[in-house]
Amino acid sequence: MSAISESPFSPEEIAAEGITPAEYEEICKRLGRHPNKAELGMFGVMWSEHCCYKNSKPLLSQFPTQGPRILVGPGENAGVVDLGDGLRLAFKIESHNHPSAIEPFQGAATGVGGILRDIFTMGARPIALFNALRFGSLDDARTRRLFAGVVDGISHYGNSVGVPTVGGDVYFDPAYTGNPLVNVMALGIMETPEIVKAGASGVGNPVLYVGSTTGRDGMGGAAFASVELSDKSMDDRPAVQVGDPFLEKSLIEACLEAFKTGAVVAAQDMGAAGITCSTSEMAAKGGLGIELDLDKIPVREAGMIPYEYLLSESQERMLMVAQKGREQELIDIFHRWGLHAVVAGTVLEEPIVRILFRGGVAAEIPASALADDTPIYDRQLLSEPPEYAQKAWEWSVNDLPSCTREGIELNGKQHSWQDILLQLLDTPSIASKHWVYRQYDHQVQNNTVLLPGGADAGVVRLRPQLETSGQFNRAVAGVVDCNPRYVYLDPYEGAKAVMAEAARNLSCVGAEPLAITDNLNFGSPEKPIGYWQLASACRGIAEACEEFGTPVTGGNVSLYNETLDSQGNPTPIYPTPVIGMVGLIRDLQQICGQGFQHSGDVIYLLGLALDHPTSVRLTLGASEYLAAIHGVVAGKPPKVDFDLERRVQTACRTGIREGWVRSAHDSAEGGFAVALAESCISGNLGAEIHLPFTVANSPKRWDELLFAEGGGRIIVSVDAAHISAWESYLTEKLANNWQKLGTVGAVGGDLRIFTDFNQPLIAVSIKEMSDRWYQAIERRMH
Repeated sequence: MSAISESPFSPEEIAAEGITPAEYEEICKRLGRHPNKAELGMFGVMWSEHCCYKNSKPLLSQFPTQGPRILVGPGENAGVVDLGDGLRLAFKIESHNHPSAIEPFQGAATGVGGILRDIFTMGARPIALFNALRFGSLDDARTRRLFAGVVDGISHYGNSVGVPTVGGDVYFDPAYTGNPLVNVMALGIMETPEIVKAGASGVGNPVLYVGSTTGRDGMGGAAFASVELSDKSMDDRPAVQVGDPFLEKSLIEACLEAFKTGAVVAAQDMGAAGITCSTSEMAAKGGLGIELDLDKIPVREAGMIPYEYLLSESQERMLMVAQKGREQELIDIFHRWGLHAVVAGTVLEEPIVRILFRGGVAAEIPASALADDTPIYDRQLLSEPPEYAQKAWEWSVNDLPSCTREGIELNGKQHSWQDILLQLLDTPSIASKHWVYRQYDHQVQNNTVLLPGGADAGVVRLRPQLETSGQFNRAVAGVVDCNPRYVYLDPYEGAKAVMAEAARNLSCVGAEPLAITDNLNFGSPEKPIGYWQLASACRGIAEACEEFGTPVTGGNVSLYNETLDSQGNPTPIYPTPVIGMVGLIRDLQQICGQGFQHSGDVIYLLGLALDHPTSVRLTLGASEYLAAIHGVVAGKPPKVDFDLERRVQTACRTGIREGWVRSAHDSAEGGFAVALAESCISGNLGAEIHLPFTVANSPKRWDELLFAEGGGRIIVSVDAAHISAWESYLTEKLANNWQKLGTVGAVGGDLRIFTDFNQPLIAVSIKEMSDRWYQAIERRMH
């Protein structure tokens, strides 16, 4: 007789908790009995993909996690890296995808609150936020509603709590219709002498519940995040939490004050799975147990049962282990900040989680069964790439209409290259995101050095608590990156390209890449294609981390990102492994943005030259031009040349540090022509570019010249007084992988791209480009 057939729960009730029949059998084996309702719910959330990574853990094990600057790696609330001179940076990325699809405002807002708690739980003061957002087409009314709600939620919480949003990226593609991605990264500077860990210690030490009250909001949110969205998902609105940023601000200050007393032994944010997760993870990490009395928990709703207490994801709550005898000292601090603080439990020698309620035991489970010894699935990897990929790889540039120096014919109409450039600047994924970031307070705390939209990475000034002698002039840079089309068409190469672009963007502001946190957004791993995409991307990330010397300090896995199409079939999103990367700037005087700075500066291209033979490292395959202009998603993304990437990025950083380089901008989506246009728009300065082509050696395809992607390329402008030293350096370090392009023009002038022919290939005013670039999203939203 199976455990299921003897269970006090129906198969439907067991499945509703996200538990399979085999997993239920294992639960009964672990307990030596059937679970009760509360215990079943605890296993449901803790054995969800969101909490235990049961499908992804074997893949994550290949990530490098150690390095000379790594102080805390995966397994804690956030990673911590050493910035030198006593400065330590905590950072982490998390997703709030499914909640944002159901309730965009609160889903996004509480995503911000949750990631901030991961940071200050370590003893760090949050100093910056970044967000990576993915939505369907803005032509769709529902997408516009989701987009507006998410941006509103992020701005509401971040602005109110007083942490600046200084960067991010936003993509739009029909693949995300109905299942937007909302990934948020936070950075914080350690304020406590010791890093606060989560593992319980000290048998008999009191366990404190601090922060807000517990209600029924956010019920089973972790399990909700680990299943596909469907037509019935609107019924799961209770799984979306409701946040209070002003209360969180008090919680930040109270926690940091409490940590500085030295009376806090361990601390854990109550995020996914709430009380269940915090008690079981603290117990398991410390190799001890925790007893918690639900009758002591402050509540906001009457009549709650243990199942609801344990699965609630009410926001702004923490669990702490205090030194015995010093609990009142901590309680007084939280009360002074207007927060709840009660002794609700005790650290046990026996490694169990025991939950008390109304004088009885509501649940008792071995801590390791919930947090450590969880199901792990080693799934079968496809022996060859799936059919969709192989078919896409058959695409060739020869499949495109022929083109001339004057332009290309599309749908029976001739388009000039100037027309094509303006169309690309009007594409929402390329266009300015100022409609988004102008709603964020990006200058609160007064440490934001480079404003959103003006540079390839966010830069925040570091202010140590105790100033060292002399001028302290360090900064930290951050970026979140992912080209999902690349990863869809080739997850392995695409993931490597994501890593390369993140490192390149940091280098463009003068920052040395240090480490990453990753947010792996994928479809169902239970489907062969979904698992192939996830496994291939993880392999690419692992390889690139080794190549760039940027270990993984932690992250988040968000699977089952699928919606139902018009025929009721589940359709996965594009695989989207968002990389959050941080870098160190040693001197704030040695940074730059993407906009041209001075008329007469000389413009250079670093990386594969424009007259380089077209290769797998430089291609129209998977490009924004191919998708936006031709409506084709096919080909392979450009292959990453790690040696070239490292040399180009080092050259860019060196040029900035030496004071030679005045602006730097990564050539990414849209290729060389779009990067030039963005540098002109951002600096409000024109440019005159002279390409090395004559009638005899003109390119086979002019669109490849202008819009091909890849090649590890960066466009920089250099003070004319330094070109001799700069070119000598480039010749030594980059050999022939650089090219002089032209000069920066007049204020408000034109972008003019010439060959040796009489007429320019492109001649377009900054006003025309700016109107398209700045208004693309706003026009669609209204």
